[in-house]
Amino acid sequence: MHNIQAIDVGVGPVSFEDLIHVARHGARVELTGEALGAIDRARGVIEALAAAETPTYGVSTGFGALATRHIPTEMRAQLQRSLIRSHAAGSGPEVEREVVRALMLLRLSTLATGRTGVRRETAQLMADLLSHGITPVVREYGSLGCSGDLAPLSHCALALMGEGEVRDAAGTLMPAAEALAAAGLTPVELVAKEGLALINGTDGMLGMLVMAITDLRMLLRTADIAAAMSVEGQLGTDRVFAPELQAIRPHPGQALSAANLTALMAESAVVASHRTGDCNRVQDAYSLRCSPQVHGAARDTVEHAATVAGRELASAIDNPVVLGDTVESNGNFHGAPIGYVLDFLAIVAADVASISERRTDRFLDKARNHGLPPFLADDPGVDSGHMIAQYTQASIVSELKRLAVPASVDSIPSSAMQEDHVSMGWNAARKLRRSVDGLSRVVAVEVLTAARALDLRSPLTPSPATAAVVALLRESGIEGPGPDRHLSPEIETAVDLVQSGAVLAAAESAIGELK
Repeated sequence: MHNIQAIDVGVGPVSFEDLIHVARHGARVELTGEALGAIDRARGVIEALAAAETPTYGVSTGFGALATRHIPTEMRAQLQRSLIRSHAAGSGPEVEREVVRALMLLRLSTLATGRTGVRRETAQLMADLLSHGITPVVREYGSLGCSGDLAPLSHCALALMGEGEVRDAAGTLMPAAEALAAAGLTPVELVAKEGLALINGTDGMLGMLVMAITDLRMLLRTADIAAAMSVEGQLGTDRVFAPELQAIRPHPGQALSAANLTALMAESAVVASHRTGDCNRVQDAYSLRCSPQVHGAARDTVEHAATVAGRELASAIDNPVVLGDTVESNGNFHGAPIGYVLDFLAIVAADVASISERRTDRFLDKARNHGLPPFLADDPGVDSGHMIAQYTQASIVSELKRLAVPASVDSIPSSAMQEDHVSMGWNAARKLRRSVDGLSRVVAVEVLTAARALDLRSPLTPSPATAAVVALLRESGIEGPGPDRHLSPEIETAVDLVQSGAVLAAAESAIGELK
C-alpha cells in the first residue's frame, strides 16, 4: 500500500483520483461528519416508515417480483439476511482486488449521500473494511447491470455480516468472520432496508469505467509515442501533423495528438535526413499519416466517457431512494448510460490497437520499410527478427475486435419478467478490462519494434524524446539489434514499461509533459 492520506467520503462525489488511490493503492477512507449526519437523517425516515402500517417497498415488503408480500416486523432481520445470502450467487474466477475496492468505495459514497437509509454503523463497517484492506471475494459472473450490480455487491454485503470469504491485506484467503475479528471489527446485523441499500447500485461497472478511463488516458499518450517512433523509423514526414492542417478539421483530440507527434519528432536527425528534394515519396501510408485522426477520435471518445462517469459519480443510486420524509421507487439503477460508454471504449481500444499493429507490420516488410532488413532480422533467413512479434500483435488485435462487439445491446429478462430489460453493463466492463490490457500489449510491441528500427538507422540519431524511450528499453535489459534471442521476455518487459507509465515518463523527461 502507498503512504496516502486517508480519503474523505462525504455527501459529494468521489473524484477519479480518490478512486484510484483507494482501489489501486490501498488508501484508507473516512466518513465525514456531514456524511454521518446525512446517514442519520435518512435512517430516521426509514425507521418511521418501518413502524407504519402501510407497506413500503424495500422496507417492509419482499423484493423484485416478490414485492407484493408484506413482511412482519419480527421477520425483517431475516428478510435482510436472506436477501444478501440469496443474491450472493456469483460464479467463476475471483474479480481483481482493485475492482472490489472500487465498487465498495462507490457504494459507500452513495450511502454517504443520505439517500439510502442505512445506519451509520453499517456504513462505517464498510469504510473499515476498506481501511483494513479486507477484500470480499467477488466472482466474475452474476451481474446483469440492472437493479444494480446485485451479485457482486451482495458478496461484499455478506462480508459485513461476517459471512462468506475475504482476502486480508496480505492477500490471504479466509472466512470473513475471522478477518473481521483479527481487525477488531464486529459484523453487523442488517435491519430494515439495509440489505437492499447495500446492493442496488451501478458501482462495479462504474469503478471499472473510471479505471479504464484512467488507463486509456495514459495509453493514448503512449500510443502517440509509439506512432512517432514508427513515423520516424519508417522515414515518414512530420509535416502532416502541422497545427494549421489540424485546425481545418477542429476535433480537439486530433489537435492534441498531432501536437504530441510534432513535439516527439522534433530535432530528429532521421526526419531531417529526408527533408530534401531527393525524397521521392509523395505521401505516407494511412497508418502513419492518419495517426492523429485515429488517436484523436479515441481521445475524444474517452473524454465523452469521462463526462458520463462524472455524472454517475455524482449520483445516488438506490431503489427505493430516500427523498425528504419518504421513499420513492425509481429506475436509476439501470446501467445503460455506463454500459454504452464501456462498449464505446472497447471499440476505441480495438481500433487504436489495429492501427498500431499496421504501423508495426510496415517495419517488417522489406518492400515497405525503406531500406531496413526483412523483419529487422540480423541475418535474414537464419534469423526471423520480429516476425512473430507481429503475429502476437495480430492475435491480440483479432481478440480486441471480438471484444468490441457491444454487450449493452443484449438483454435477458429476469425476476419473473419484473426485470424485463437489463443493461449488461458489468459484462461490458469486464471485457473492456481485457481490451485495455490487450491495447497496452500491442502498443508495447510497436515500441519494441520501432526502437530496434531506430537503432538500425544509425548513424542517424532519433529525436531526444524517442531516443529517451530507446534508452529506457536498453537500460531495462532489452538489447538492441543482433541475432535472434528469446523474444517473449523482452515483450513482457516492454509491456510492463508501457503499463507502468515508464515509456510515457521517459519521453516526457526529454520534452516535457505531453498533451
